[in-house]
Amino acid sequence: MARALDYLSMTTRLACRALCVFALVGSTVCAAQTWPTKAIKLVIPFPAGGSTDIVGRLLAEKLTTSLGQTVIVENRAGAGGTTGSDVVAKATPDGYTLLIGTSSTHAIAPALYERLSYNSIKDFSPVALVGTATILLVTHPSLPVSSVTELIALAKSKPGALSFGSTGNGSVSHLTAEYFKATAGIAIEHIPYKGDAPMTIDLVSGRISLAFGTAVAFLPYVQSGKLKALAVTSAQASPIAPTLPTVSASGLNGFEALQWFGVFAPNGISSAVVKQLNTEVNRALQLPEVRQKFESLGIEISNTNQEQFAQFIQDENAKWAKIIKASGAKVD
Repeated sequence: MARALDYLSMTTRLACRALCVFALVGSTVCAAQTWPTKAIKLVIPFPAGGSTDIVGRLLAEKLTTSLGQTVIVENRAGAGGTTGSDVVAKATPDGYTLLIGTSSTHAIAPALYERLSYNSIKDFSPVALVGTATILLVTHPSLPVSSVTELIALAKSKPGALSFGSTGNGSVSHLTAEYFKATAGIAIEHIPYKGDAPMTIDLVSGRISLAFGTAVAFLPYVQSGKLKALAVTSAQASPIAPTLPTVSASGLNGFEALQWFGVFAPNGISSAVVKQLNTEVNRALQLPEVRQKFESLGIEISNTNQEQFAQFIQDENAKWAKIIKASGAKVD
């Protein structure tokens, strides 16, 4: 009798475990099947008109079609993209609040800010890497230089006389310039702005001397002669500006910096929803009109799963931590 009771007890426990597993799997599947049932908010942590905004709005348009629910873009600019990122980090992880994060918000900020309000690894669930963008070094046409070598020589002859703009303290444009300054051994004044658009206005007008920024923001002005491009910061020449040398080949050997864009959700979101989002984002990136638009902006499209994107972020954090330490840059 005792053995029979033990057997019955064991059978009951196994049955309960099986039901629990079934319920867990069932709830995950259910989450994927029922999501989304309402509009989704996509936070852009930079102002309208900049490179991140352009990328986010195009993606929102395609996801609206594929998901069958409106994806509403909300610009929450400030503090080098950390303001909007913090909003998403603290949002309910139900799949209805997403973020277009960048190298600024998720790789640079952790090493740059002594008191960052979010953890770029622990507070987010990486969804998909959208792509990487060509960064240009540009100057106002009035600056009497035509190469990186000449720019460095001019800056050394007039310490502190030149100024560079950035899309905000802690942005990739800010840290790329700090990296450039430290590597070249020059002093240039930093003028931070709240995004690409206001910085570009002052650069075109000659209020600042130079800047590092994406082809999205600068290339139209370079093509019209309102700005002068000296180099790209990628390891190899860029297809969108094949005649421009790299900074590395212009005397600063090993210099490399990239801007990237990715989709994030708050940590705690259903893995099934993340997987569905990853599939839809990657599908949107393969659409001919999206590929053509991104390529025209100097953005190389990616195709990653969640695990690959998570590893990419880890690698980027390590790289920028070294750059920031070498440059000595800090933001309170």
